[in-house]
Amino acid sequence: MMRHIIHDWEDGEAITILRNCRDAMNPDGKVLVVETVIPAGNEPCFGKWLDLMMLLIGGRERTEEEYKRLFAASGLRLNRIVPTCAGVSIIEGVRA
Repeated sequence: MMRHIIHDWEDGEAITILRNCRDAMNPDGKVLVVETVIPAGNEPCFGKWLDLMMLLIGGRERTEEEYKRLFAASGLRLNRIVPTCAGVSIIEGVRA
């Protein structure tokens, strides 16, 4: 399980982190990523503000589709996203 790790990195580094997790996990294991998931559309949300802040230091917040691409490039399949009342979601990945 990782919390607020992937958003600190650009795609290439994030893929490396996720690939290392995939390589270390059991065949039936799961990787849990706790991050803000940017919703579709133009409605205001805290994650969009956070994404602007991340531009200053490197990294980014991502949409569901962007997480699907990261996971796929890492040899994982995004299994589900579980929203929480804390403004973050639990993104579950399994081996592809």
